[in-house]
Amino acid sequence: MSAPLSDAPARAAEALPFALTRPVRIAEVALAARDPQTVAAWYRQVLGLEPTGTAPEGGIALGAGGVPFLILRRAAADAAGDDRRAAGLFHTAFLLPSRRDLARWVRRAAADSIKIDGLADHLVSEAFYLTDPEGNGVEIYADRDPAEWPREGGRLKMANAPIDFEALERSRGDAEPYGAAPALTRIGHVHLRVGDAAVAEAWWRSEVGLDTVTSWPGAAFLASGGYHHHIAANTWSSRGAGPRDPARTGLAYVRLDGPAIASERELRDPWGTTVRLTPA
Repeated sequence: MSAPLSDAPARAAEALPFALTRPVRIAEVALAARDPQTVAAWYRQVLGLEPTGTAPEGGIALGAGGVPFLILRRAAADAAGDDRRAAGLFHTAFLLPSRRDLARWVRRAAADSIKIDGLADHLVSEAFYLTDPEGNGVEIYADRDPAEWPREGGRLKMANAPIDFEALERSRGDAEPYGAAPALTRIGHVHLRVGDAAVAEAWWRSEVGLDTVTSWPGAAFLASGGYHHHIAANTWSSRGAGPRDPARTGLAYVRLDGPAIASERELRDPWGTTVRLTPA
């Protein structure tokens, strides 16, 4: 396994975004790809991730600030592609350190004609959605100040509202153009496709210790330490899905770490998704 996020330099750890300072947080996502080099080149060009060497179990390791958090493994040459109707990855969400960084990235995306599938102001964050060359969903986002997150009925309130591009552009100020991903870029959350959102919610609560933050029709959002979500699970295209086919491309595993994890474990969720837990 790759080194946990706590191995990053202490000066960087002190400034980590809120999502990464919680008792449990996303440390790493691994994807199985037919052509890892092409997929890696896409993440380098679109998001500015940097190579951080070879992953301990093989594959290309990408990250920012010297910290690896995206692993690309080679799938079998005859591996079937990901099936959006099956359980698996909905998207990996890359968290930029600030709204200014997101504004810088948006300017870069426009200049490079990067294809955007969707975008939304979620009230707790502002997000842009893309798809990598092998069909894996990608979110690029920045959080609003947690003190400003709206609440309703004792739960966080999230929505799919239009983004105020003028306000976002103003936040960019005179910052330098976006190049390499900022050093404190990390994976903020992972959104999964599942066969039953209620079953997924119960599993993540009982097996990993996450708390339910909010729910939407067909989706549950869970987190540690008051974040808006570290894990989401939806049935929007996969309702009733059975166990995953491990031979397909797509999500290989998701790893979480943090001080609330007492021992190293490897679990399987009810659909066979590999979840690794690492103490920090």
